[in-house]
Amino acid sequence: MTLAPQQPTHRDDQEDRDTPPRTDCVADFAGGLTFDIADLGVSGPAHLVLVDRDGDQEVRLPLTPAGGGRLRAALPSSVAVPEGFWDVYLQVADGEPQRLAPGVNDLRSLVDRAPTPSADRIVVRIPYGTKHGNLTVRSWERSPHAEAGELHIGDGELEVTVRAYGAGPTPDAYVELTDQNGVLPAVRTGLTANDERGGLRFTVSYGDLRPGHWDLWLRPQGETGPRVRIARLLDDIVDKHPVFVYPKSRAESEHGPVEGEPYYTAHNDLSVTVVAAG
Repeated sequence: MTLAPQQPTHRDDQEDRDTPPRTDCVADFAGGLTFDIADLGVSGPAHLVLVDRDGDQEVRLPLTPAGGGRLRAALPSSVAVPEGFWDVYLQVADGEPQRLAPGVNDLRSLVDRAPTPSADRIVVRIPYGTKHGNLTVRSWERSPHAEAGELHIGDGELEVTVRAYGAGPTPDAYVELTDQNGVLPAVRTGLTANDERGGLRFTVSYGDLRPGHWDLWLRPQGETGPRVRIARLLDDIVDKHPVFVYPKSRAESEHGPVEGEPYYTAHNDLSVTVVAAG
């Protein structure tokens, strides 16, 4: 017995129209993205549009046939996409932009990504699905950049490896810790070479810090050079705050015992929180 295919109801048609098209994304090593969506058979020029969630900027990418009933748009790393969250839309001709949904994200090229030491601009774009099921791209563009590497928790201290891009360290280089509230004076710590490729290492002693939240900055050329936020960007994890969780470590300070703990902020910058220990 052969069953006839069920005819779509009016409700099915409405659901099809309301369902955002799914978009597959492929990331490349340099920071570029390729977007593929199904060819919906619409007439008129089609564009994939990235809209800055926090402003009025947009980036328009033409969609062209890619074979197999697919349309493709390319976002090279050379195209500026300022740091922030960019929501992704499909727009056909002068029609109303339609939100896109995430499909398959191929981010393998971002795992253990290590640009050449001579790179002076770091570009990171990570596509992901929001809690509402929409496609968004998180973008970072930093020049210079200080990439956090391994974090080692010691007795009352934190040891961090870091690599500088776009600003080679000089003998005057140091790391600066600043109070997020701008009330407490900054604290400095020295740097040592970590490998032959220009890697650096430094130690944060929790006993040197007053209770509070402290941001970590690399000063690769001392007081007269750039102030570079230390962050972990070169991988495929869009939000490291809930993923990388580190233990607390107790230390004695001139203000009494404290506990310190490193963490990544919502922007994947490296910070340290210090609290008075009971």
